Amino acid sequence: MKYRQLTKEQFESLHSEFAQFLATQGIDKNEWEKIKIEKTELAEEEMNLFSDVVWEDVLTKTAFLEHFSKDTLNLFACKDKEINRIVVKVNGNIDLLTKEGYEWLLKNYNNDDVDFFNGSKIYKLGRNLEIFDLIEKGSTISNGELYNFFEKIIR
Repeated sequence: MKYRQLTKEQFESLHSEFAQFLATQGIDKNEWEKIKIEKTELAEEEMNLFSDVVWEDVLTKTAFLEHFSKDTLNLFACKDKEINRIVVKVNGNIDLLTKEGYEWLLKNYNNDDVDFFNGSKIYKLGRNLEIFDLIEKGSTISNGELYNFFEKIIR
C-alpha cells in the first residue's frame, strides 16, 4: 500500500465509487459480501487498492496546503517538481487557531509582531508522497487564497 486505507467515513462517502471499482475487478455486491466474510485478506487488499487510487487522484489534483498552529501559519504551493512554502510567524499573545487571532493577522500582517519566511524544496520522495506526508501531519488541502495573499506581500 502506497498511502493509507481510507477511513470508514471516507469509504461510506465514496460508496458508489467503490462499487464501481469493485465492478471493474469483476466483483458484484453479492460476491463482495461473500469476500468480506470468507476472504478477509482479499477484502483488505481491494480496500487498500481502492484507497491508493483515491489518494493518488486527490494528491495529483492538490495545488495548495495550509497548516495552522497557535503562532505559525505554514502555506504550501505544490508545484510539479518543487514545493514552495511561506511561513507566517506571529509573536506575542495572538492565537491563530481562534477567529480573532486569524482576523488580527489578516489586518495586521505588516505589524512588527509578524515575521515571514519563504523557500522552495525539490521533492525527494516524489510529489504525491510528500504532499500526503504533510496531510498526515495535519495540513489541509486549500484553494490557495491565503498562499496567494501572502505571496503578494512578501514578493
